[in-house]
Amino acid sequence: MPNDHQQLHRGLSERHIRLMALGAAIGVGLFLGSANAIKLAGPGILLAYLLGGGAIFIIMRALGEMAVHNPVAGSFSRYARDYLGPLSGYLTGWNYWFLWLVTCVAEITAVGVYMQVWFPGSPQWGWALAALVAMGSVNLITVKAYGEFEFWFAMIKVVTIVAMILGGLAMIVFGLGNNGVAIGISNLWAHGGFFPNGAQGVLMSLQMVMFAYLGVEMIGLTAGEAANPAKSIPDAINSVFWRIVIFYVGALFVILSLYPWNELGTTGSPFVQTFERLGIREAAGIINFVVLTAALSSCNGGIFSTGRMLYNLAQQKQAPAVFARTSPGGVPRAAILVSVAALLIGVAANYLAPAKVFVWVTSIATFGAIWTWGVILVAHMKFRARLSAAERDALAFKAPMFPIGSWIALAFLVLVIGLMAYFPDTRVALIVGPAFLVLLTVLFYALGFHRRAAVD
Repeated sequence: MPNDHQQLHRGLSERHIRLMALGAAIGVGLFLGSANAIKLAGPGILLAYLLGGGAIFIIMRALGEMAVHNPVAGSFSRYARDYLGPLSGYLTGWNYWFLWLVTCVAEITAVGVYMQVWFPGSPQWGWALAALVAMGSVNLITVKAYGEFEFWFAMIKVVTIVAMILGGLAMIVFGLGNNGVAIGISNLWAHGGFFPNGAQGVLMSLQMVMFAYLGVEMIGLTAGEAANPAKSIPDAINSVFWRIVIFYVGALFVILSLYPWNELGTTGSPFVQTFERLGIREAAGIINFVVLTAALSSCNGGIFSTGRMLYNLAQQKQAPAVFARTSPGGVPRAAILVSVAALLIGVAANYLAPAKVFVWVTSIATFGAIWTWGVILVAHMKFRARLSAAERDALAFKAPMFPIGSWIALAFLVLVIGLMAYFPDTRVALIVGPAFLVLLTVLFYALGFHRRAAVD
């Protein structure tokens, strides 16, 4: 059994967990407009989000079934190790650590850009550093402190989206902000139809749509610190999925109804435009504040994720043992501090390195997202295969449509990978990503992690 300095504390309540995953999945991209995906699919982007959401729901229910049955830190990395072998757990854990590291670097860099709106000419790196220190400090206190910050960060985003949806619906139905003339929803088909670029446009947008959902799997990482995982994990997975679909699809439905799809992205954020039409003069400042908190929220969640994943890897003897130690408050401080240090290097590299280098690095993160979801599905299949009929019947939170649903979700992920291979801009992910896995595998054997796993 681990001693007191190797134990996480169960300080996350149900409301923390619900808003954490919601905050991680609803990022800056939605507020600045999903312009690139809309250009590809037009209003058909709504169908793409629904298809992607369906696949994510199956993945999350598979993860939830394992998390309720065995609520441990490290979640899908631990399940990969238990059901697919030590190498799979190692690759999944380090992949996910790097994925969030890159995401956090992008978000921290974005903080510096957003602060230029209020403080033009100020050094971007200073704001990026301040954001990193602030979010790192929050994560070093207690998990409950982290949960509280993330709850309110996410709440700001949720309130903004709900206000935009309700205000937009009032314009569509009652003509609010349009001299009482109802705008209606004809923009959904008036500019080349609902699928202006055909089925190909929807397929081309899927890769972007799927990465909008990245972060929702963070629910699994909370299992080791949830106060009541048997209740909070199922409730969070079910409610967060529907909220994300409603917020994404609802917000985009309103935006695409109010503005022609082929004009979006040319005149600033549609959120700003919508609030300005409602008579809110400070709309630009409000949305800048919201995207700033969105970036901080993602960074906050990323530091949490990287710290917990390193803690789990150390427990599995696949990372230095010091990362398995916790503070008296149950926080894996060494794991968090090394992640923050890596982020410092990443922020500096983002300002100094050529753009192409950073594209390659983010490609690894992109590939890591698909890998993580695929591993969850395959590990769940192996998990089910190990159970007796009686044990399967006794599962407290069963994944629906098993195994057909899992195979459909896997096929969907394969389709996304095929689309990434088809387009030159994303093809690099399928070169750099597997190369990174090969490097990790070499290190797995060169550093003797395979022997430690065998002893364990």
